[in-house]
Amino acid sequence: MGSLVNNTVEVEYKGDCNWGLRSKLLLENGLLIEACGFGSPDVRVGELVFTTGMVGYPETLTDPSYEGQILIITHPLVGNYGVPSRDIVGDQIPLHYESDRIHVEALVVSYVTRPNHWSSIMSIHEWLESENIPGLLNVDTRMLVKHIREKGVMMAVVAVYPKDENVDNEYLKELLAKSGRYDSLELVSKVSPKKPIVHVPSKGYDNTIVLVDCGVKYGILRELLARRFRVVRIPYDHNPIDYLYEYNAKGVVYSNGPGNPELLEDTIDYAREVIRCGIPTLGICLGHQILALASGAKTFKLKYGHRGQNKPCINVENNECFVTSQNHGYAVDERSLEGTGFKVWMLNIDDKTVEGLKHTGKPVITVQFHPEGSPGPLDTMWIFDKFKSMVEKYGVSI
Repeated sequence: MGSLVNNTVEVEYKGDCNWGLRSKLLLENGLLIEACGFGSPDVRVGELVFTTGMVGYPETLTDPSYEGQILIITHPLVGNYGVPSRDIVGDQIPLHYESDRIHVEALVVSYVTRPNHWSSIMSIHEWLESENIPGLLNVDTRMLVKHIREKGVMMAVVAVYPKDENVDNEYLKELLAKSGRYDSLELVSKVSPKKPIVHVPSKGYDNTIVLVDCGVKYGILRELLARRFRVVRIPYDHNPIDYLYEYNAKGVVYSNGPGNPELLEDTIDYAREVIRCGIPTLGICLGHQILALASGAKTFKLKYGHRGQNKPCINVENNECFVTSQNHGYAVDERSLEGTGFKVWMLNIDDKTVEGLKHTGKPVITVQFHPEGSPGPLDTMWIFDKFKSMVEKYGVSI
């Protein structure tokens, strides 16, 4: 599709760009890619990452953990089944979305296809256009992902503009140079609610739990509601202990979310108190990292992260393997666990990074992967059942 010459990819255009848009993608190391555009004309800066998922783009694009990032989808065909209606719900939660909006700064794909599905109400181009998200297509995503795997994820700027106009490369360089780095950005406040939200299962509930919402996926909510939990979602910087009293709650869940976990100092401090009190607790993705940091462990940034629906993990207690859905760029440092009270529960088979922790003295478990899938396999749905058993066994009114 293109050739790499002097850090520039020169794309051979075949015919007109379908929506009359052109695009540029400039990486911080100087690599410049020109391609066609779709979605909404705009200029965006973000950390450039990739996902290996073959399906599930509506769930992926609405995952709050992608806040502040430009996403490459490695599967070459995107948009086959269109964009589903938000009116398809369960317990008043949309079934095919993970939040109320698209969170990626921009989308990079090889090809956009025409949709053909009974639930589709619009194309992916129309969806991005309606939410003011720029997209790049006719990109050699294989070359681009190989570049990131070698160099590591990095900041980038995207410009999508009408084909009869142009965007100056020097302007893009200046914009990128003065933008804050992803690692230094506190992004959770952009995706966490400003006040508590209470969700009640349509068939009634057995127990109440507090969900510390750092950017929770709807899939996590759906699984908790399906297990007859009344869920009190609270802002990331609120103390869950206060809500345990108010709502007679018996457990805590720390959700997924975007950004560098070490920046969430208040959340980490409150989590330390939750662990100390012995409250049944489950941490997922960013929540896993928060609980580890609260116990005294450390985190580090991965070279290019784990994002996709085909990531293998192993339970070190019984050697049982699972295929998991993942979306994270940071990991817990196994060497820092000594003296924290946590032991390794799950490991990533590919790179041996920590994928789950169990506390040796408290009813606290964590997983780095997403047990709810959405999109992805259902191998680890039992994590929610285990948490429910913990609440029923150890949950006491405070």
